[in-house]
Amino acid sequence: MQKMMKTIDFHSYIPYYRQLYSLLKDTIAKQGLKSGQMLPSESELCQQYGISRTVVRNALQDLESEGLIRRRKGKGSIVTGPKISEGLAQTLTGFYQDMAERGLATRTSVLLHETIPCPGKIASILNLAPQTPVIHSNRLRYVEGEPIALVTSYVPLQLCPALEHVDLTDRSLYEFLETTCGITIMSANRVLESSSADESQARHLEIEPGDPVMKLESISYLEDGTPVEYFLAFHRGDRTRFEINLMRVRDRWRLLGWNQPVDLSF
Repeated sequence: MQKMMKTIDFHSYIPYYRQLYSLLKDTIAKQGLKSGQMLPSESELCQQYGISRTVVRNALQDLESEGLIRRRKGKGSIVTGPKISEGLAQTLTGFYQDMAERGLATRTSVLLHETIPCPGKIASILNLAPQTPVIHSNRLRYVEGEPIALVTSYVPLQLCPALEHVDLTDRSLYEFLETTCGITIMSANRVLESSSADESQARHLEIEPGDPVMKLESISYLEDGTPVEYFLAFHRGDRTRFEINLMRVRDRWRLLGWNQPVDLSF
């Protein structure tokens, strides 16, 4: 393996900005810089390596495109680290369980947990009469000590009265519903789309207003089709990626024991 450069080689055919990019990337990896730590300022890098501000900015842009840093006007370049993979877009696990299965330290800050009359839009989604009591929970989820997702959930109180008084700080909502209330979620509709953080979301997630977030909306159901939960989550776009496993349609037919497509339209 080629030894990493410690200074800019002004006689090399490799562009200066790519050399600086490699130097900074190596520094982040070998010094074990954590998310939130700062890189030297643009002027400091110019002075240290004897290069122009344009070269520095091009190198930082490549690091930002790769998700290793994020740049803030007036603040400098902040290390972000590798993105956290999530499977919530395609699995029925909750956030807590998903992170635990990946071996990541997770904690929850419960911002709000109360019983309220169900708002009209949510009542329609959950097939409830207007003003039906629901548990409204707002939680900030941390992974490895960093805020990653802001989640708001609504669960009908009548389905699990014990949920009204439970502390979800270090507990999975889905695990509580299943073990304490005997409620097993069997299916869900989930929609994932890009969005921009508003001021409240940015404050909780420790990002800037307007920064990209991933919006995940979900309705979960019992086996008989009864809606159990509606949640709306905002995940940091700079720290999160969602994994999706796909299957060719003809392979799905084979797994189902079908030799050819079946017309299911009636």
